[in-house]
Amino acid sequence: MSGSAIRASRNGGGAEGLRVSFEFFPPKTEAMEATLWHSIERLAPLSPSFVSVTYGAGGSTRERTHATLSRILAETPLKPAAHLTCVGATCAEVDAVVDSYAEAGVRHIVALRGDPVEGIGATYRPHPGGYAYSADLVAAIRKQHPEIEVSVSAYVERHPESPDWQTELDNLKRKVDAGASRAITQFFFDNDLYSAFLDRVAAAGISIPIVPGIVPVLNFTQTSKFAQKAGATVPPWFAARFEGLEEDPSTRQLVAAAVCAEQVLDLVDRGVTDFHFYTMNRADLVYAVCHLLGMRAAKPAGDEPLEALSLRERVG
Repeated sequence: MSGSAIRASRNGGGAEGLRVSFEFFPPKTEAMEATLWHSIERLAPLSPSFVSVTYGAGGSTRERTHATLSRILAETPLKPAAHLTCVGATCAEVDAVVDSYAEAGVRHIVALRGDPVEGIGATYRPHPGGYAYSADLVAAIRKQHPEIEVSVSAYVERHPESPDWQTELDNLKRKVDAGASRAITQFFFDNDLYSAFLDRVAAAGISIPIVPGIVPVLNFTQTSKFAQKAGATVPPWFAARFEGLEEDPSTRQLVAAAVCAEQVLDLVDRGVTDFHFYTMNRADLVYAVCHLLGMRAAKPAGDEPLEALSLRERVG
């Protein structure tokens, strides 16, 4: 970590011109619901640009996503972005979901192809009556609801199914040409790979923002397994930071915060201004990293204690 990044985090200057967004997933149980809303209440006062909610192909998962989005809209001043995929549904069914989001007040969709129903690693087969790829979904959303902003995914180390960089960049350009205004990357741990990706994107004539996806490591073993499936490299030096901490969760959390902050502050030094955090519905590590960026929770006017205010009053 450079000296300038450390100074920025210490004096609060790191927050100037920086924007963050947070990703959550819809809860399956009452306990998970409580954890999610604790995290939302913890992170909302940082005034994120938006918060996204993930989406699954199954009906019950879709309903949980919609319920979470509706509650965010009803009870907070946050701007929610709804994830949407092509898998497991016809075009008409996907269009109906978009309509329901628009009717609820959602004005931002993260359009994704989605993983095969069988899981990551299986062969993807488009639904016979559905949108085949995310570019098709983006185009449909923009035609159906031009007022809705559309973000898409990007892969710093290539999508696992991309045979080469030309294929990867062509696919991203198709999504941009269809109407995407922002790309959010799969998580990565080596910032040099992100910088190299930006160079490739620029050379391909793609000019939309490429927002880095950042994941604080809550559980190194689980994160490593997911990284392997998603095609994200875990550098040896990164793995060494967590060595021997499998049974030491307190130290592991401290190390995770330091490692994530180091990565983000280095990206700030490289000129990055926007960050998308994969929260895993946990707030503490993300909040700590944002604090090191110089971000501070919105303070209530007057002398009323923060705990006494509603979520809307805290951030509104």
